[in-house]
Amino acid sequence: MTGGNKLLSPEEVAERLSVSPVTIRSWLRSGELKGLKLAGNIWRVKPEEVEAFINKAEAEAAKEEKTPQG
Repeated sequence: MTGGNKLLSPEEVAERLSVSPVTIRSWLRSGELKGLKLAGNIWRVKPEEVEAFINKAEAEAAKEEKTPQG
């Protein structure tokens, strides 16, 4: 596996998104963030899944900004 394809730990993802690792694990368990569950409770996340998660959040935020508030 090359450096660009390194799987990320919940702690690394949390640092990138400025949230706690507990939040990342919650998102992983719920499926909101896609990840790989290895032996036991070891989670790993592909970098492209983090990017997809960010893109989805940005798209939802943009959609909410365009929605007229009544």
